[in-house]
Amino acid sequence: MADRQVVCVDDEAIILLALRHQLCVSLGEGFRCETATSAESALELIAELKAAGKDIVAVVSDWLMPGMKGDEFLRRVHAGRFSDRLILLTGYAERGQILALQAEVPLVATLEKPCDIKALVAAILGRGDRWT
Repeated sequence: MADRQVVCVDDEAIILLALRHQLCVSLGEGFRCETATSAESALELIAELKAAGKDIVAVVSDWLMPGMKGDEFLRRVHAGRFSDRLILLTGYAERGQILALQAEVPLVATLEKPCDIKALVAAILGRGDRWT
């Protein structure tokens, strides 16, 4: 059973489906990819995983989502110390907004959509550059 969890958040279900598939193939056994279509549901999922004693190795979040946006979500994940590896996926955020977030939250990577799965896997495993 996979003890290392990767949580992916995006309001577009098709993106999550593709991410989950690509990450499962690329990361292999020992990892499980969980998904949520909103920041609010992702926070609930993270709480459930933590309560079950699961290790959340990375949280991957979209920037622009209805309700709570990715920057606020990642701030909450960071404040709760739910994971040390926070990754932002974006197709819309301006560099200044990303730099402002980075000043508060130690992002391990910011990847533009559509992102290269190898770059995402490298960031999850701790081998990625900060900006791709």
